[in-house]
Amino acid sequence: MSSATAVRAGRPGFVWVAPALTFFGLFALLPMVVVVYLSFTAYDGLNPPQWVGLENWTRLGADPLFIETLRLSFLLTAASWVLQTAVALPLGVWLARRGRSRALLAAIFFIPLLMSSAAIAVLWGTLLDPNFGLASVLGPLVGIDDGNIIGDSRYAFAAVILVIGWQYMPFHTLLYQAAARAIPVQLYEAARIDGAGRWRTFRSITVPQLRDTIITSGVLIVVGSMTTFEVVLILTGGGPGTSTRILPLHMYLEGFRSFDMGYASALAVVLLVIGTALSLFIARVTGYRKMASQREGM
Repeated sequence: MSSATAVRAGRPGFVWVAPALTFFGLFALLPMVVVVYLSFTAYDGLNPPQWVGLENWTRLGADPLFIETLRLSFLLTAASWVLQTAVALPLGVWLARRGRSRALLAAIFFIPLLMSSAAIAVLWGTLLDPNFGLASVLGPLVGIDDGNIIGDSRYAFAAVILVIGWQYMPFHTLLYQAAARAIPVQLYEAARIDGAGRWRTFRSITVPQLRDTIITSGVLIVVGSMTTFEVVLILTGGGPGTSTRILPLHMYLEGFRSFDMGYASALAVVLLVIGTALSLFIARVTGYRKMASQREGM
């Protein structure tokens, strides 16, 4: 659509998005192109990259750690989506209603949004320290006598999922809270007149009205989980063993500890393709692309 046509239709012209496109091209597309090029080279970060063709890509199939880290990344993504959606959706709807106590609880619940990932990892690392943290109390309750939860390969990955969920659930709750407040109250009044209970109202009115928000939140969780890095690095370092070594951490360790930037670039391209494919799959399956703007004429 040309600028003149866009103006006649009441929509912003192309010039409005030019700064955003320029920023996206410089800081997103250009680095992607560079990473794709480096994935075909041997590069240690100090000397000039040497072209090696498909060597890094054929190495992926022979790397057992790659398969394992890929499996853990998918598991982390699925578990995060289930956990965060199951908590954030009902909590956001509950907080959307007016009330002083709800506002106070919301202010407390949203505290993790004010903290960086590094601070959250350090905080939970201290709490789960078996020597002086809460782990020494909680550990025996779940069958870990010494309280070393993040040092046990059977529980470390679950601990990582819970910490990441604790970090991002307030953000998704905020999305659901804002969307729930936009639902017309007339729908609830009509349901109440028809004798619908709370569960029937939630299932037949609230959830359908939040459909677009659920999809948006799901895409954000998928992309965020596939690129989670800082919390795992600081909290467990990928251990014990490789029990929490997800794909982004594997990429970092190969690139900045083994100084194998070429292979790390191939891992980065795989991560980019998987994240994009999952986002497009969600948009395709849920009909996200057919969503119409709520604004007249947009």
